[in-house]
Amino acid sequence: MKSLGFLSFGHWNPSPQSGTRSAADALLQSIDLAVAAEELGLDGAYFRVHHFAQQLASPFPLLSAIGAKTSKIEIGTGVIDMRYENPFYMAEDAGAADLISGGRLQLGLSRGSPEQVIDGWRHFGYQPDDGDTDADMGRQHAQVFLGLLEGTGFAKPNPRPMFPNPPGLLRLEPHSEGLKDRIWWGSGSNATAIWAAQLGMNLQSSTLKDDETGEPFHVQQAEQIRAYRKAWREFGHERKPRVSVSRSIFAIVNDMDRMYFGQGDDSDNIGYINDTRSIFGRSYADEPDRLIEKLKRDEAIAEADTLVLTIPNQLGVDYNAHILETILNEVAPALGWR
Repeated sequence: MKSLGFLSFGHWNPSPQSGTRSAADALLQSIDLAVAAEELGLDGAYFRVHHFAQQLASPFPLLSAIGAKTSKIEIGTGVIDMRYENPFYMAEDAGAADLISGGRLQLGLSRGSPEQVIDGWRHFGYQPDDGDTDADMGRQHAQVFLGLLEGTGFAKPNPRPMFPNPPGLLRLEPHSEGLKDRIWWGSGSNATAIWAAQLGMNLQSSTLKDDETGEPFHVQQAEQIRAYRKAWREFGHERKPRVSVSRSIFAIVNDMDRMYFGQGDDSDNIGYINDTRSIFGRSYADEPDRLIEKLKRDEAIAEADTLVLTIPNQLGVDYNAHILETILNEVAPALGWR
């Protein structure tokens, strides 16, 4: 049994060929797709966060709106770049969005990836401490954020407040109990997966990672997941962690599917991110019976408990709902995912 969700990067483009031509389109269609996904029976709606780009950026207004329009589906990110975030303000926003949704938030965080501008986080008022990298800064922000989600008071109250205070030190409000257990770390290496386990975060393993052994992507990713779970046990956490992988998976059942995805490349790719050799996972596109056989051989999907399907959001709500429905009906049952 697997939890199945979708991941949207929230692209928009004014081109006549795009079904998502403005920021308003991207936001409103994201809400509509989450509602449609819940009606289909999908388990999660996740959104990528990018800055200085024609993509979704500030996640909490969107997550709150989806939370108010739905009742069961998990709502999350994959991922928020913590180099750009004020952990204190973020804790308030996250608490509010989680309460609006009734405790359905699943927040994926990361130390960030290359963005559209040089050192974009500097424009947000942040810079690493002397001797630290921007990745170090992102991880530090994440640790502060996790500490705030504990809900422990830390601020000395004003002796003459405008309104009466509860006794003791004050915490940030609104606080949502249990949100800390629903924080995920987007990891691109075995070492950062182990670090996430140490801090008690769930694991999001995406469609790329550091090429650490030269093996196929799904094999390396499965090993990353096993290293994470081993570390989780060694660090003595009581609850069972969750692990997700994301994949581009398209079942071809009609001519439109064939037009969009019939010529897809189903091999891994190698590239470089910040001078680090990275391996990018393949896309899966085929008729359902052949697609099922290919997916059975993906070791990382087998290891994970949550599968997140990346979608081409600019093809519109109706077509993306078709993509998700086809996977649910034609592929998932044969793999024991539902």
